[in-house]
Amino acid sequence: MSIVEAHEKERVAVESALQRFGEEPGPLLVVLHAVQDHLGYIPPTSIPVIAERLNLSRAEVHGVMTFYHHFRTHPQGRRVVQICRAEACQARGGEALEAHAKKCLGVDYHGTTPDGGTTLEAIYCMGNCATGPSMRIDGKLHSQVTPARFDTLLAERGVN
Repeated sequence: MSIVEAHEKERVAVESALQRFGEEPGPLLVVLHAVQDHLGYIPPTSIPVIAERLNLSRAEVHGVMTFYHHFRTHPQGRRVVQICRAEACQARGGEALEAHAKKCLGVDYHGTTPDGGTTLEAIYCMGNCATGPSMRIDGKLHSQVTPARFDTLLAERGVN
């Protein structure tokens, strides 16, 4: 896909979400979800457009996007690794898992490896508290994940 085609796809996704939800009361979250559901992220260039059409400031839109960890401003990797950061998982070794994952992948939370292969995300409870630390790889839940098990799980899925 060319840059022009990518920008057009982004423009269409934003316009579609604004047309569909822009007249509803308090539409910002619904619009942001619709754009991200369509594209997989919310392009930074769409923030001024969304702000203007919803009669909000850019800061208000940016504030909502950064408050909710769900929203991304760049495409995610082909694989998504999510690590639980809730208290129960932290108490069961989550901090060590987190540090290991960041070191192995070479990215921080909300980052994607340079090859576009893997995105690392923080999640604040997967409902798997008794068997933490927990993580998901492409939506599949894994329990009692140690740094060594992290390596094994990624290797099984072809993640470097």
